[in-house]
Amino acid sequence: MPFDFKKEYKEFYMPKNVPSIVTVPKTNYIAVRGKGDPNDENGEYKNSIGLLYGIAFTIKMSYKGAYKIDGYFEYVVPPLEGFWWQNGIGGIDYARKENFNFISVIRLPDFVTKADFDWAIQEATAKKKHDFSKVEFFTYDEGVCVQCMHIGSYDDEPQTVALMHEYMNKNGYVLDITDKRLHHEIYLSDPRKCATSKLKTVVRHPIKKVIN
Repeated sequence: MPFDFKKEYKEFYMPKNVPSIVTVPKTNYIAVRGKGDPNDENGEYKNSIGLLYGIAFTIKMSYKGAYKIDGYFEYVVPPLEGFWWQNGIGGIDYARKENFNFISVIRLPDFVTKADFDWAIQEATAKKKHDFSKVEFFTYDEGVCVQCMHIGSYDDEPQTVALMHEYMNKNGYVLDITDKRLHHEIYLSDPRKCATSKLKTVVRHPIKKVIN
Protein backbone atom coordinates (compact mmCIF):
# COMPACT_ATOMS: atom_id res chain seq x y z
CA MET A 1 0.00 0.00 0.00
CA PRO A 2 1.30 3.50 -0.81
CA PHE A 3 2.42 5.54 2.20
CA ASP A 4 -0.38 7.92 3.26
CA PHE A 5 0.75 10.92 5.33
CA LYS A 6 -2.76 11.51 6.67
CA LYS A 7 -2.88 7.99 8.14
CA GLU A 8 0.74 7.77 9.29
CA TYR A 9 0.80 11.22 10.90
CA LYS A 10 -2.71 11.49 12.28
CA GLU A 11 -1.59 13.95 14.97
CA PHE A 12 -0.86 16.50 12.24
CA TYR A 13 -3.57 15.73 9.67
CA MET A 14 -6.50 14.21 11.54
CA PRO A 15 -6.94 16.03 14.88
CA LYS A 16 -10.24 15.89 16.72
CA ASN A 17 -12.76 18.73 16.45
CA VAL A 18 -11.65 19.97 19.86
CA PRO A 19 -8.43 21.99 20.29
CA SER A 20 -5.09 20.34 21.04
CA ILE A 21 -1.46 21.39 21.27
CA VAL A 22 1.10 19.85 18.91
CA THR A 23 4.76 20.34 18.04
CA VAL A 24 5.24 20.25 14.27
CA PRO A 25 8.72 19.34 12.98
CA LYS A 26 10.59 21.15 10.22
CA THR A 27 9.03 20.13 6.91
CA ASN A 28 9.78 20.66 3.21
CA TYR A 29 7.04 21.71 0.82
CA ILE A 30 6.30 22.53 -2.79
CA ALA A 31 5.16 26.16 -2.54
CA VAL A 32 3.66 29.03 -4.53
CA ARG A 33 3.25 32.54 -3.09
CA GLY A 34 0.51 34.96 -4.09
CA LYS A 35 -2.10 37.52 -3.11
CA GLY A 36 -5.82 38.08 -3.39
CA ASP A 37 -9.22 36.52 -2.78
CA PRO A 38 -8.93 32.70 -2.92
CA ASN A 39 -12.47 32.54 -4.34
CA ASP A 40 -11.53 34.54 -7.45
CA GLU A 41 -11.77 32.06 -10.33
CA ASN A 42 -9.07 33.92 -12.26
CA GLY A 43 -6.98 34.82 -9.22
CA GLU A 44 -3.49 33.86 -8.16
CA TYR A 45 -4.69 31.28 -5.61
CA LYS A 46 -6.59 29.15 -8.11
CA ASN A 47 -3.59 29.26 -10.44
CA SER A 48 -1.23 28.25 -7.61
CA ILE A 49 -3.11 24.99 -7.06
CA GLY A 50 -2.53 23.84 -10.63
CA LEU A 51 1.17 24.66 -10.36
CA LEU A 52 1.53 22.75 -7.08
CA TYR A 53 -0.15 19.59 -8.32
CA GLY A 54 1.81 19.71 -11.57
CA ILE A 55 5.05 19.37 -9.60
CA ALA A 56 3.62 17.07 -6.93
CA PHE A 57 2.58 14.46 -9.49
CA THR A 58 5.78 14.82 -11.49
CA ILE A 59 7.69 13.80 -8.36
CA LYS A 60 5.18 11.09 -7.39
CA MET A 61 5.34 9.45 -10.83
CA SER A 62 9.12 9.85 -11.25
CA TYR A 63 9.71 6.15 -10.53
CA LYS A 64 8.19 5.30 -13.90
CA GLY A 65 10.83 7.25 -15.79
CA ALA A 66 14.61 7.35 -16.20
CA TYR A 67 15.20 9.73 -13.28
CA LYS A 68 15.52 7.87 -10.00
CA ILE A 69 15.17 9.50 -6.58
CA ASP A 70 17.26 7.92 -3.84
CA GLY A 71 15.08 6.39 -1.12
CA TYR A 72 11.88 6.74 -3.18
CA PHE A 73 8.79 4.83 -2.04
CA GLU A 74 5.26 4.99 -3.39
CA TYR A 75 3.01 7.42 -1.55
CA VAL A 76 -0.27 9.31 -1.70
CA VAL A 77 0.19 12.99 -2.56
CA PRO A 78 -0.44 14.85 0.74
CA PRO A 79 -3.34 17.30 1.02
CA LEU A 80 -3.26 20.91 -0.09
CA GLU A 81 -2.29 23.36 2.66
CA GLY A 82 -2.03 27.12 2.98
CA PHE A 83 -0.29 29.72 5.11
CA TRP A 84 -2.27 32.97 5.24
CA TRP A 85 -1.76 36.54 6.47
CA GLN A 86 -2.90 40.12 5.91
CA ASN A 87 -0.56 43.07 6.20
CA GLY A 88 -1.05 45.07 9.38
CA ILE A 89 -3.37 42.50 10.99
CA GLY A 90 -2.31 40.14 13.78
CA GLY A 91 -4.90 37.53 12.87
CA ILE A 92 -7.25 37.01 9.93
CA ASP A 93 -10.08 39.29 8.77
CA TYR A 94 -12.39 36.95 6.86
CA ALA A 95 -14.44 39.89 5.60
CA ARG A 96 -11.49 41.21 3.58
CA LYS A 97 -10.37 38.25 1.52
CA GLU A 98 -9.02 40.54 -1.20
CA ASN A 99 -6.23 41.52 1.23
CA PHE A 100 -4.95 37.98 1.72
CA ASN A 101 -1.34 37.01 1.18
CA PHE A 102 -0.70 33.29 0.96
CA ILE A 103 1.85 30.55 0.56
CA SER A 104 0.02 27.60 -0.96
CA VAL A 105 1.85 24.33 -0.28
CA ILE A 106 1.92 20.54 -0.62
CA ARG A 107 4.18 18.53 1.68
CA LEU A 108 7.19 16.78 0.17
CA PRO A 109 8.31 13.33 1.33
CA ASP A 110 11.59 13.54 3.24
CA PHE A 111 13.48 11.69 0.50
CA VAL A 112 12.96 14.55 -1.98
CA THR A 113 16.05 16.79 -2.10
CA LYS A 114 16.38 20.26 -3.60
CA ALA A 115 18.12 18.64 -6.58
CA ASP A 116 15.16 16.28 -7.09
CA PHE A 117 12.80 19.25 -6.85
CA ASP A 118 14.80 21.20 -9.46
CA TRP A 119 14.62 18.18 -11.78
CA ALA A 120 10.83 18.06 -11.34
CA ILE A 121 10.51 21.74 -12.30
CA GLN A 122 12.49 21.15 -15.48
CA GLU A 123 10.63 17.93 -16.27
CA ALA A 124 7.16 19.43 -15.77
CA THR A 125 8.06 22.55 -17.76
CA ALA A 126 9.24 20.45 -20.71
CA LYS A 127 6.39 17.93 -20.65
CA LYS A 128 3.48 20.22 -19.83
CA LYS A 129 4.72 23.25 -21.82
CA HIS A 130 3.86 25.46 -18.85
CA ASP A 131 5.72 28.02 -16.77
CA PHE A 132 6.50 26.62 -13.31
CA SER A 133 8.99 29.34 -12.36
CA LYS A 134 6.79 30.54 -9.45
CA VAL A 135 7.07 27.18 -7.70
CA GLU A 136 9.67 26.98 -4.95
CA PHE A 137 11.23 24.50 -2.53
CA PHE A 138 10.04 25.79 0.84
CA THR A 139 11.19 24.70 4.30
CA TYR A 140 9.06 25.66 7.31
CA ASP A 141 9.77 24.97 10.98
CA GLU A 142 6.34 25.37 12.55
CA GLY A 143 7.07 24.44 16.15
CA VAL A 144 4.50 24.52 18.94
CA CYS A 145 0.94 25.20 17.78
CA VAL A 146 -2.67 24.92 18.81
CA GLN A 147 -4.86 23.18 16.24
CA CYS A 148 -8.38 21.90 15.71
CA MET A 149 -10.43 20.16 13.04
CA HIS A 150 -12.92 22.66 11.65
CA ILE A 151 -16.01 21.19 10.01
CA GLY A 152 -18.07 23.46 7.78
CA SER A 153 -17.66 26.66 5.81
CA TYR A 154 -14.30 28.43 5.74
CA ASP A 155 -16.18 31.60 6.69
CA ASP A 156 -17.17 29.98 10.01
CA GLU A 157 -13.56 29.34 11.04
CA PRO A 158 -13.55 32.25 13.57
CA GLN A 159 -15.74 30.12 15.86
CA THR A 160 -13.16 27.32 15.84
CA VAL A 161 -10.31 29.81 16.22
CA ALA A 162 -12.00 31.26 19.31
CA LEU A 163 -12.10 27.79 20.90
CA MET A 164 -8.43 27.26 20.03
CA HIS A 165 -7.41 30.53 21.64
CA GLU A 166 -9.46 29.84 24.75
CA TYR A 167 -7.78 26.42 25.04
CA MET A 168 -4.25 27.78 24.61
CA ASN A 169 -4.84 30.46 27.25
CA LYS A 170 -6.10 27.89 29.75
CA ASN A 171 -2.94 25.86 29.14
CA GLY A 172 -0.51 28.73 29.67
CA TYR A 173 0.14 29.76 26.06
CA VAL A 174 -0.33 32.94 24.07
CA LEU A 175 -0.77 33.44 20.33
CA ASP A 176 2.52 33.88 18.44
CA ILE A 177 1.48 34.87 14.91
CA THR A 178 4.35 36.89 13.37
CA ASP A 179 5.77 37.52 9.91
CA LYS A 180 7.56 34.15 10.32
CA ARG A 181 4.84 32.13 12.09
CA LEU A 182 1.55 32.11 10.20
CA HIS A 183 -2.12 31.08 10.26
CA HIS A 184 -2.12 27.59 8.74
CA GLU A 185 -4.89 25.57 7.11
CA ILE A 186 -4.85 21.99 5.81
CA TYR A 187 -7.65 21.10 3.38
CA LEU A 188 -8.90 17.54 3.77
CA SER A 189 -11.99 17.99 1.58
CA ASP A 190 -12.44 19.04 -2.05
CA PRO A 191 -15.03 21.88 -2.01
CA ARG A 192 -16.01 20.91 -5.57
CA LYS A 193 -17.11 17.47 -4.39
CA CYS A 194 -18.21 18.04 -0.79
CA ALA A 195 -21.13 19.88 0.78
CA THR A 196 -19.98 23.07 2.49
CA SER A 197 -21.38 21.87 5.81
CA LYS A 198 -19.12 18.80 5.69
CA LEU A 199 -15.82 20.42 4.66
CA LYS A 200 -12.94 19.31 6.89
CA THR A 201 -10.11 21.78 7.48
CA VAL A 202 -7.31 21.59 10.02
CA VAL A 203 -6.78 25.09 11.45
CA ARG A 204 -3.44 25.68 13.19
CA HIS A 205 -1.99 28.70 15.00
CA PRO A 206 1.54 29.17 16.37
CA ILE A 207 1.75 29.70 20.12
CA LYS A 208 4.36 30.20 22.84
CA LYS A 209 4.49 29.63 26.58
CA VAL A 210 3.61 32.53 28.85
CA ILE A 211 6.76 33.76 30.63
CA ASN A 212 6.00 34.69 34.22
